[in-house]
Amino acid sequence: MSLPLVREWTEPEIEEIVKMQKQYYTSMETRSVSFRRAQLQRLKEAVKRSEEEILAALYKDLNKSDVEAFTSEVGLVYQEINLTLKRLKKWTKPKRVKTALTHIGSKGWLQPEPYGTVLIIAPWNYPFQLVMAPLIGAIAAGNTAVIKPSELTPHVSKIIAKLIGDFFAPSYLAVIEGGLEVSQSLLKQPVDYIFFTGSTGVGKVVMEAAAKQLIPVTLELGGKSPCIVHKDANVKLAAKRIVFGKFMNVGQTCIAPDYLYVHRSVKPELVQAIREAVELFYGTDPVQLDRYGKIVNGKHFNRLLAYLKDGSILYGGTYNESLHKIAPTLLDKVSWADSVMQDEIFGPILPILEYEDLQEVIHTINSHPKPLALYAFTDSPEIQERITSSISFGGGCINDTLMHIATPHLPFGGVGGSGMGSYHGEYSFQTFSHYKSILKQTNLFDLSFRYPSSKNKLGLIKRIMK
Repeated sequence: MSLPLVREWTEPEIEEIVKMQKQYYTSMETRSVSFRRAQLQRLKEAVKRSEEEILAALYKDLNKSDVEAFTSEVGLVYQEINLTLKRLKKWTKPKRVKTALTHIGSKGWLQPEPYGTVLIIAPWNYPFQLVMAPLIGAIAAGNTAVIKPSELTPHVSKIIAKLIGDFFAPSYLAVIEGGLEVSQSLLKQPVDYIFFTGSTGVGKVVMEAAAKQLIPVTLELGGKSPCIVHKDANVKLAAKRIVFGKFMNVGQTCIAPDYLYVHRSVKPELVQAIREAVELFYGTDPVQLDRYGKIVNGKHFNRLLAYLKDGSILYGGTYNESLHKIAPTLLDKVSWADSVMQDEIFGPILPILEYEDLQEVIHTINSHPKPLALYAFTDSPEIQERITSSISFGGGCINDTLMHIATPHLPFGGVGGSGMGSYHGEYSFQTFSHYKSILKQTNLFDLSFRYPSSKNKLGLIKRIMK
């Protein structure tokens, strides 16, 4: 399979793109709501015209089936655009705030304004959706944008470059393809905002580079997202939803359940139900199934194979090296000392830990970096409250997996080591907007007690301000 040729961008060319975008931004062209709406409609039309090519590219790079590729990538982009078009006018309106007693006669409001030229650096696991979702927010807020797709999914990267290049001027939106050197050059540029999605390690590099120029950032990272199955859970339904969340995109999902904590009393039933769900979704030999995805490259494939040496394989464990495919695998008898429990797995391997005391689970999770997601399966409102209030995490679900990311009405983002900032729906608009505080004072009268020349004013000030 021939890979698309990638243009080699030089640092001076990248500097020129950023300079052009900054100049275009100062023209005020991007500020009007009508302009922003027109660009969002244009983006939607560009995606519609390229839809088949996008799906084909996702298949080439990640072996995603049309159904999975559309629902988890293209369809979510349409939803984001549609919601933004519907609500944009409301979002852009200044927001009035209350007037303090000390400020009688004045009016105060928050006025959203674009940051300017933003840099969006996207990952490879959802290489289309994780470019377009933040881009929609950047456009809606009135910014220009430089986009860096992942070089690990070259077919999708090429489609994004063509789609943006055919429909938008580079002074407004530009795609810069390339590897590490290109990323390093981009991080030197005086952009006004950086939106990065990727690993925690690279996120630290991005934040360090941004700090040198005091550039604000949103970091969408990852981590080991726990899934707790309590003894009162609906086990069969929990198994289906865990299999759905864990093995979508063969586990290459930042919010996939990374490991299971299951109550000892329901572990045998849950393991059996997971086996049945895997075979229902993917058959008895998923590695040979065309619509079952692949690991992105040899490096990640070999990294995952090493994890199969930890604990004992309870189910699955088969693989095809030439296809970079690994079957859904359950690992038993693992401990936190094993390599599979040290870093985010990002593959179709699910370690199972058992417990009797929920408090020990809470303590153990809290003793590790804060996860991007958490999932709890229990019918007890008290247990639900105990878990969600005792553990810090970016977002998650009760009695489900992944679905919190699919609604544009909930913000998506991490906390601590799993990231900072959030987006989706209105939260994307807010992420790419600075809210200016403005106070308009009246000229109809003037309160003299504020001035140094006023006499006997302390008593009045105390009465007003206490």
